[in-house]
Amino acid sequence: MKKLFLASIVLFTCIAYSQVTSPASFLPNYGEHVTYYHQLEDYFENLTSQSDHIIHKPYGETPEGRSLNAYFISAPENLKQLEAIQQNHLYKIGMLANAPKISTDKAIVWLSFNVHGNEMAAAESAMQVAYELINPENTTTKQWLKNTIVILDPCLNPDGYARYGNWLRTVAGTDVHTGLSDREHMEPWPGGRQNHYNYDLNRDWAWQTQPETQQRITLYNQWMPMVHVDVHEMGYNEPYFFPPAAEPIHDFVAQYQKEFHNSIGENTAKKFDNEGWSYYTRERFDLFYPSYGDTYPCFNGAVGMTYEQGGINAGRAVEMRNGDVLTLQDRIDHHTKAVLTAVETAFLQEEKLINNFRNYFKESTKNPKGAYKSYVVKHSGKTTALTNLLDVNKIEYAYADATKKASGYHYQSDSNKDFTILPNDLIIKANQPKSVLAQVFFEPYQRLSDSLSYDITAWTLPHAYGIESYALKNTINIKTKQEVTYKGKLEYDNVYAYYVPWNGRASVKVLALLHKNKIKVRSARKASLFSGIRVAAGDLIVLKSDNKHVASFESVMDVFLADKPDFEVVESGFSVEGADLGGEYYTLLQAPKVMLLAGNGISPTDFGQAWFYMEQLINYPLSIVTIQNFNRIDFKSYNTLILPDGRYNLTQPQQATIATFIADGGKVIAIGGALRLFEDAEGYSLTKFADGDDKTQVTTEIESEMLNERFLDYRNSERRAISNAVSGAIVENVIDASHPLSYGLGTSYYSLKTSASHYQLVKGIQNVIYVPTNYKSYGFIGHKLKKKLAQTVTFAVEQKGSGQVIYMVDNPLFRGFWENGNLLFSNALFLVD
Repeated sequence: MKKLFLASIVLFTCIAYSQVTSPASFLPNYGEHVTYYHQLEDYFENLTSQSDHIIHKPYGETPEGRSLNAYFISAPENLKQLEAIQQNHLYKIGMLANAPKISTDKAIVWLSFNVHGNEMAAAESAMQVAYELINPENTTTKQWLKNTIVILDPCLNPDGYARYGNWLRTVAGTDVHTGLSDREHMEPWPGGRQNHYNYDLNRDWAWQTQPETQQRITLYNQWMPMVHVDVHEMGYNEPYFFPPAAEPIHDFVAQYQKEFHNSIGENTAKKFDNEGWSYYTRERFDLFYPSYGDTYPCFNGAVGMTYEQGGINAGRAVEMRNGDVLTLQDRIDHHTKAVLTAVETAFLQEEKLINNFRNYFKESTKNPKGAYKSYVVKHSGKTTALTNLLDVNKIEYAYADATKKASGYHYQSDSNKDFTILPNDLIIKANQPKSVLAQVFFEPYQRLSDSLSYDITAWTLPHAYGIESYALKNTINIKTKQEVTYKGKLEYDNVYAYYVPWNGRASVKVLALLHKNKIKVRSARKASLFSGIRVAAGDLIVLKSDNKHVASFESVMDVFLADKPDFEVVESGFSVEGADLGGEYYTLLQAPKVMLLAGNGISPTDFGQAWFYMEQLINYPLSIVTIQNFNRIDFKSYNTLILPDGRYNLTQPQQATIATFIADGGKVIAIGGALRLFEDAEGYSLTKFADGDDKTQVTTEIESEMLNERFLDYRNSERRAISNAVSGAIVENVIDASHPLSYGLGTSYYSLKTSASHYQLVKGIQNVIYVPTNYKSYGFIGHKLKKKLAQTVTFAVEQKGSGQVIYMVDNPLFRGFWENGNLLFSNALFLVD
């Protein structure tokens, strides 16, 4: 009887696992309409219940509370020893110290879908791909899975996907409208492309500012796949794109990675040729900027690839330029064919793929590719933010525990200099498993093989973080330690005030916390010395006499300063040098009451960067008001207005309201395109040209160029256009260090310039941060624009009545990773008065 019972269980299991439901059978209208996110999760839950070829690994949660999911797909015997396979893999590339009990080699392929929420065919095809891999009747894929671990993430951006899908379900009727003018092809602001905070997650892989990315890369680093496929959609008229990629291709992309790209191209082209589907390769999508879903894996040893299907704004179906109708099912079919070919290619080249991947890490550790073998970052209050970035990317570092003379390339002066390594200086060596990624982050120059780049072309971290740093051509031999050692606190008998240095994000978070709890804070406007405490301009002072309303003042301050170990207690307001604490050089700061505009005309990503900065980086309250409700705003409830980049279409009365707000003591922070509200406007000094002669000269030059262009060919028009453009380059700026907008930035400021917008140094305003005549720059800037940028203002302040306008030509909050930009924005928000 017992044998019969066991046989029944085996028979039931075989029957269950032989019946796997397809997406079309499980979901209503699959391939005809967008799937709700919860339905997508239901389908994958169904697959895991029906098959022993798939297991579910949830890895996090989105800001809106949706689950982030990964699914491991392989042969059952592999899934049973998944941890051993993982440990063996990490040990062989030097990212696990101890050898596992068993040694088993498998190709590891990671498939990522729908990092952009409104590219819905990506997530839709994820279900079909999973089904084809698991389907018992598909004996071909079962052969692949014997030696392959597939990690499938069906939706990297659930919040954006749900926002788009819910909208499309709401506006779409029974009939399918293929004409572009129908509302199902006109997505409203802010769209579903970005995540909850309107960040583009596809630009966040390296910087990991967003919670979705942080949680995903944690899992990624636990597995370090050998192949990564990033599945996208683009304009609906475009044919399919698959590798090889376009130039520029970064010098650190290895030959074996390029060869695998070629194999993918050849294999996928054969499949598409058989179907008669249009496609292209080697155009537009390059491999340079390190924070994409193809480049980031490449700099981590994998073969990273972007796949693009035409489909944005296509809705359920759309008529293309050629008269054909592109359906959702078409898009699913194309993605499914391409992605499965990637898995197949990994299977076919399994041994070669594994060996090349391991050799990549072996060679990177033994013989680092770049010109520099070590990097030294001088200790400062900004170092913690940098080490946090290194930690999440698993880049090894240590702190100097001795003093040593050295010589190397000095980032800030762009020259070689002798210097002294001091205890607590940060040491990053290139000979480590994450060698390539570390060098990509720190290499002073990134060589461009082609100036037609898809994204920014410079990102060097010492400039992004504003920390004095050096690159050395030799490996540093110096005693190191794992943590910073802080000197002991100065002894005191009396609390007269608290001193908090203004030297990075931690300082800003402390100030935000103090403001929220109604603690009154002052900012130093002059360097001073107080019995062992040297106060720099911008540093914070919390006087006990200002806060008599606070019970148990010392205990409260100890709690608020717990995360700022470099604070000190001041016993007396009498200075040894400089100004006394009770004098005019210690300005009482006003707590900002912030309004951020959102809505049509405003860039969703730039709005999102300001929102994320306020809510997540510094945890400070704000009100978000849609621009359509402008006339309902009670401006008396606010003293600070943030205008993100965008194309504003305010009426004259609305602009007059802003002018009154400023004159009455309000502060406006205008970024990028928002400056056009003030440019050449009555009552403001902002203008493109220094004077009438300058305007005449520029106008004459433009007219002359237009005349000359009449004789130029069409073929090179795109390359000629970029002579006046910049996709993203680092530009040196000089600063007025005495102005509060510059406090804590250092002796100069390197701005990440992402637009060609520029203004001559303006009369009648404070040109606080500007581009000098012979400025240094990194990355591509069109040769015509490069000449025009000299002596242009980047950040300026104009006083108007009792208030001011802070003009930000460049966006210091760009993608959240320009840490010195975050501090500059903090200065504008809190210190400028």
